[in-house]
Amino acid sequence: MALPSLFISHGSPEFALAPGALGAALRRLGRDLPKPCAVLVMSPHWMARRVEVQSSPAPRTVHDFGGFSPALYEIDYPAPGAPGIAAEVIRRLALAGIAASDNERAGRDHGTWVPLLHLYPDADLPVLQIAQPVAAGPAELLALGRALAPLRDEGVLIVASGGVTHNLYDFRSAAAGSYVQSFAEWLAGRVAAGDLAALLDYRQQAPHATRAHPTDEHLLSLFFAIGAAGDDWTRNRRIAGGISDGVLAMDAYVFGDETRTEKS
Repeated sequence: MALPSLFISHGSPEFALAPGALGAALRRLGRDLPKPCAVLVMSPHWMARRVEVQSSPAPRTVHDFGGFSPALYEIDYPAPGAPGIAAEVIRRLALAGIAASDNERAGRDHGTWVPLLHLYPDADLPVLQIAQPVAAGPAELLALGRALAPLRDEGVLIVASGGVTHNLYDFRSAAAGSYVQSFAEWLAGRVAAGDLAALLDYRQQAPHATRAHPTDEHLLSLFFAIGAAGDDWTRNRRIAGGISDGVLAMDAYVFGDETRTEKS
Protein backbone atom coordinates (compact mmCIF):
# COMPACT_ATOMS: atom_id res chain seq x y z
CA MET A 1 0.00 0.00 0.00
CA ALA A 2 1.35 3.41 -0.98
CA LEU A 3 2.10 5.79 1.83
CA PRO A 4 0.26 9.12 1.90
CA SER A 5 1.99 12.47 1.59
CA LEU A 6 1.74 15.03 4.38
CA PHE A 7 1.61 18.79 4.78
CA ILE A 8 2.46 19.87 8.33
CA SER A 9 2.32 23.37 9.79
CA HIS A 10 5.48 23.58 11.88
CA GLY A 11 4.65 26.82 13.71
CA SER A 12 7.43 28.50 15.66
CA PRO A 13 10.42 26.57 17.01
CA GLU A 14 8.61 26.49 20.38
CA PHE A 15 6.36 23.81 18.85
CA ALA A 16 9.18 21.42 19.76
CA LEU A 17 8.57 22.07 23.47
CA ALA A 18 4.83 22.80 23.41
CA PRO A 19 3.24 20.16 21.16
CA GLY A 20 -0.37 21.15 21.75
CA ALA A 21 -3.17 19.47 19.79
CA LEU A 22 -1.17 19.04 16.60
CA GLY A 23 1.83 17.47 18.32
CA ALA A 24 -0.36 14.82 19.94
CA ALA A 25 -2.11 14.15 16.62
CA LEU A 26 1.22 13.78 14.81
CA ARG A 27 2.39 11.27 17.37
CA ARG A 28 -0.74 9.21 16.76
CA LEU A 29 -0.32 9.55 13.00
CA GLY A 30 3.26 8.31 13.19
CA ARG A 31 2.07 5.23 15.07
CA ASP A 32 -0.82 4.59 12.65
CA LEU A 33 1.06 4.92 9.36
CA PRO A 34 2.86 1.95 7.83
CA LYS A 35 6.53 2.26 8.77
CA PRO A 36 8.39 4.06 5.97
CA CYS A 37 11.87 3.15 4.79
CA ALA A 38 12.76 6.87 4.75
CA VAL A 39 11.20 10.31 5.16
CA LEU A 40 11.72 12.96 2.48
CA VAL A 41 10.98 16.51 3.68
CA MET A 42 10.63 19.87 1.94
CA SER A 43 10.93 22.82 4.31
CA PRO A 44 10.87 26.56 3.49
CA HIS A 45 13.87 26.97 5.77
CA TRP A 46 16.10 25.39 3.14
CA MET A 47 15.66 27.23 -0.12
CA ALA A 48 18.01 27.14 -3.09
CA ARG A 49 18.18 28.55 -6.61
CA ARG A 50 17.77 25.09 -8.06
CA VAL A 51 16.64 21.74 -6.73
CA GLU A 52 19.11 20.24 -4.29
CA VAL A 53 18.81 16.99 -2.35
CA GLN A 54 20.46 16.42 1.02
CA SER A 55 22.82 13.48 0.66
CA SER A 56 24.74 13.40 3.94
CA PRO A 57 24.67 10.06 5.76
CA ALA A 58 24.36 11.98 9.07
CA PRO A 59 22.97 15.52 8.67
CA ARG A 60 23.58 17.79 11.64
CA THR A 61 20.66 19.34 13.55
CA VAL A 62 20.59 23.06 12.74
CA HIS A 63 19.19 25.59 15.22
CA ASP A 64 18.38 28.22 12.59
CA PHE A 65 16.54 30.69 14.83
CA GLY A 66 17.21 33.12 17.64
CA GLY A 67 15.56 34.48 20.76
CA PHE A 68 13.67 31.35 21.80
CA SER A 69 13.84 29.09 24.87
CA PRO A 70 17.40 28.03 25.71
CA ALA A 71 16.25 24.41 25.87
CA LEU A 72 15.58 24.44 22.11
CA TYR A 73 19.27 24.86 21.36
CA GLU A 74 20.05 21.66 23.23
CA ILE A 75 17.74 19.50 21.11
CA ASP A 76 19.33 17.09 18.69
CA TYR A 77 17.38 15.02 16.16
CA PRO A 78 19.97 12.36 15.27
CA ALA A 79 18.07 10.45 12.59
CA PRO A 80 20.39 9.03 9.94
CA GLY A 81 20.46 10.46 6.44
CA ALA A 82 19.61 8.54 3.29
CA PRO A 83 22.22 8.95 0.53
CA GLY A 84 20.76 6.08 -1.50
CA ILE A 85 17.29 7.60 -1.46
CA ALA A 86 18.83 10.97 -2.38
CA ALA A 87 20.32 9.42 -5.52
CA GLU A 88 16.94 7.91 -6.40
CA VAL A 89 15.22 11.28 -5.91
CA ILE A 90 17.68 12.91 -8.29
CA ARG A 91 17.20 10.10 -10.83
CA ARG A 92 13.42 10.38 -10.77
CA LEU A 93 13.54 14.13 -11.13
CA ALA A 94 15.82 13.75 -14.14
CA LEU A 95 13.28 11.40 -15.75
CA ALA A 96 10.73 14.21 -15.38
CA GLY A 97 13.10 16.74 -16.94
CA ILE A 98 13.90 18.44 -13.62
CA ALA A 99 17.59 19.05 -12.96
CA ALA A 100 18.74 18.41 -9.39
CA SER A 101 22.04 17.98 -7.58
CA ASP A 102 23.11 16.44 -4.31
CA ASN A 103 24.24 18.47 -1.30
CA GLU A 104 26.25 16.64 1.34
CA ARG A 105 26.84 19.75 3.49
CA ALA A 106 23.27 20.86 4.20
CA GLY A 107 22.06 20.34 7.75
CA ARG A 108 18.60 19.49 9.03
CA ASP A 109 16.68 22.74 9.62
CA HIS A 110 14.00 23.30 12.25
CA GLY A 111 11.22 23.10 9.66
CA THR A 112 12.15 19.43 9.44
CA TRP A 113 13.26 18.32 12.89
CA VAL A 114 10.63 20.19 14.93
CA PRO A 115 7.59 18.41 13.41
CA LEU A 116 9.48 15.12 13.20
CA LEU A 117 10.09 15.28 16.95
CA HIS A 118 6.37 14.63 17.27
CA LEU A 119 5.76 12.43 14.22
CA TYR A 120 8.75 10.12 14.82
CA PRO A 121 10.15 10.96 18.27
CA ASP A 122 12.60 8.04 18.30
CA ALA A 123 14.54 9.53 15.35
CA ASP A 124 15.16 6.00 14.12
CA LEU A 125 14.09 6.45 10.48
CA PRO A 126 16.36 7.82 7.74
CA VAL A 127 15.46 11.43 6.95
CA LEU A 128 16.56 13.57 4.02
CA GLN A 129 15.51 16.99 2.72
CA ILE A 130 14.85 18.45 -0.69
CA ALA A 131 15.43 22.18 -1.09
CA GLN A 132 12.49 24.38 -1.99
CA PRO A 133 13.43 26.24 -5.20
CA VAL A 134 13.41 29.99 -4.60
CA ALA A 135 11.68 30.94 -7.85
CA ALA A 136 9.14 28.10 -7.94
CA GLY A 137 5.44 28.86 -7.69
CA PRO A 138 2.50 26.56 -6.96
CA ALA A 139 2.47 24.92 -10.41
CA GLU A 140 6.20 24.19 -10.36
CA LEU A 141 6.07 22.66 -6.90
CA LEU A 142 3.04 20.59 -7.91
CA ALA A 143 5.06 19.20 -10.81
CA LEU A 144 8.04 18.54 -8.55
CA GLY A 145 5.85 16.54 -6.18
CA ARG A 146 4.27 14.60 -9.04
CA ALA A 147 7.69 13.57 -10.29
CA LEU A 148 8.41 11.97 -6.92
CA ALA A 149 4.98 10.42 -6.31
CA PRO A 150 6.17 6.89 -7.25
CA LEU A 151 8.50 6.92 -4.24
CA ARG A 152 5.43 6.47 -2.03
CA ASP A 153 5.00 2.97 -3.50
CA GLU A 154 8.58 2.23 -2.46
CA GLY A 155 8.06 3.11 1.19
CA VAL A 156 9.18 6.74 1.21
CA LEU A 157 7.01 9.11 3.26
CA ILE A 158 6.94 12.52 1.57
CA VAL A 159 6.40 15.42 3.98
CA ALA A 160 5.93 19.10 3.18
CA SER A 161 6.61 21.35 6.15
CA GLY A 162 5.31 24.92 6.20
CA GLY A 163 2.36 26.81 7.58
CA VAL A 164 -1.30 27.29 6.76
CA THR A 165 -0.72 30.94 7.75
CA HIS A 166 2.55 32.77 8.30
CA ASN A 167 2.50 36.48 9.05
CA LEU A 168 5.12 37.20 11.67
CA TYR A 169 4.31 40.93 11.62
CA ASP A 170 1.15 39.96 13.50
CA PHE A 171 2.94 37.57 15.88
CA ARG A 172 1.01 37.20 19.15
CA SER A 173 -1.57 39.75 18.04
CA ALA A 174 -4.98 39.12 19.57
CA ALA A 175 -6.63 40.86 16.60
CA ALA A 176 -5.15 38.45 14.06
CA GLY A 177 -7.31 35.42 14.83
CA SER A 178 -10.29 36.30 12.64
CA TYR A 179 -8.41 36.52 9.35
CA VAL A 180 -6.26 33.52 10.26
CA GLN A 181 -9.32 31.37 10.87
CA SER A 182 -11.03 32.66 7.72
CA PHE A 183 -8.06 31.77 5.54
CA ALA A 184 -7.59 28.37 7.20
CA GLU A 185 -11.25 27.46 6.68
CA TRP A 186 -11.17 28.52 3.03
CA LEU A 187 -8.10 26.36 2.49
CA ALA A 188 -9.71 23.40 4.27
CA GLY A 189 -12.85 23.74 2.16
CA ARG A 190 -10.98 23.81 -1.14
CA VAL A 191 -8.81 20.86 -0.15
CA ALA A 192 -11.85 18.83 0.93
CA ALA A 193 -13.60 19.66 -2.35
CA GLY A 194 -10.58 18.65 -4.43
CA ASP A 195 -10.60 22.11 -6.01
CA LEU A 196 -7.05 22.27 -7.29
CA ALA A 197 -7.74 25.20 -9.62
CA ALA A 198 -8.83 27.40 -6.70
CA LEU A 199 -5.88 26.31 -4.58
CA LEU A 200 -3.42 27.14 -7.34
CA ASP A 201 -5.04 30.57 -7.59
CA TYR A 202 -5.27 31.05 -3.82
CA ARG A 203 -3.52 34.40 -3.95
CA GLN A 204 -6.53 35.83 -5.82
CA GLN A 205 -9.35 33.69 -4.44
CA ALA A 206 -8.66 33.08 -0.76
CA PRO A 207 -9.85 35.63 1.81
CA HIS A 208 -7.01 37.66 3.37
CA ALA A 209 -4.44 35.74 1.30
CA THR A 210 -1.81 38.46 1.28
CA ARG A 211 -2.19 39.10 5.01
CA ALA A 212 -2.09 35.40 5.82
CA HIS A 213 1.05 35.10 3.65
CA PRO A 214 2.88 38.39 3.01
CA THR A 215 5.41 36.08 1.36
CA ASP A 216 4.20 32.66 0.39
CA GLU A 217 7.15 30.32 0.94
CA HIS A 218 5.48 28.66 3.94
CA LEU A 219 2.37 27.69 1.96
CA LEU A 220 4.07 26.70 -1.28
CA SER A 221 5.23 23.33 0.01
CA LEU A 222 1.52 22.39 0.24
CA PHE A 223 1.57 21.99 -3.55
CA PHE A 224 4.58 19.70 -3.32
CA ALA A 225 2.58 17.46 -0.95
CA ILE A 226 -0.48 17.53 -3.22
CA GLY A 227 1.64 16.63 -6.23
CA ALA A 228 3.38 13.84 -4.35
CA ALA A 229 0.01 12.22 -3.67
CA GLY A 230 -0.70 12.02 -7.41
CA ASP A 231 -4.29 11.26 -8.31
CA ASP A 232 -4.84 10.13 -4.71
CA TRP A 233 -4.65 13.67 -3.34
CA THR A 234 -8.45 14.10 -3.27
CA ARG A 235 -8.62 11.34 -0.64
CA ASN A 236 -7.48 13.64 2.10
CA ARG A 237 -8.16 14.66 5.65
CA ARG A 238 -7.41 17.67 7.74
CA ILE A 239 -5.83 17.43 11.16
CA ALA A 240 -7.00 20.57 12.93
CA GLY A 241 -4.23 22.10 15.03
CA GLY A 242 -5.82 25.32 16.21
CA ILE A 243 -4.05 28.70 16.18
CA SER A 244 -0.70 29.32 17.86
CA ASP A 245 0.53 32.73 19.01
CA GLY A 246 -2.60 34.37 17.62
CA VAL A 247 -1.37 34.14 14.03
CA LEU A 248 -0.13 30.66 13.08
CA ALA A 249 -2.81 28.22 11.92
CA MET A 250 -1.42 24.82 12.87
CA ASP A 251 -3.39 22.46 10.63
CA ALA A 252 -1.86 19.45 8.91
CA TYR A 253 -3.16 17.47 5.93
CA VAL A 254 -2.89 13.83 4.94
CA PHE A 255 -3.11 13.29 1.17
CA GLY A 256 -3.77 9.88 -0.32
CA ASP A 257 -5.36 8.81 2.96
CA GLU A 258 -6.99 5.40 2.90
CA THR A 259 -9.46 6.13 5.69
CA ARG A 260 -10.45 9.80 5.20
CA THR A 261 -11.50 9.56 8.82
CA GLU A 262 -10.32 12.14 11.32
CA LYS A 263 -8.19 10.42 13.95
CA SER A 264 -7.05 13.45 15.87
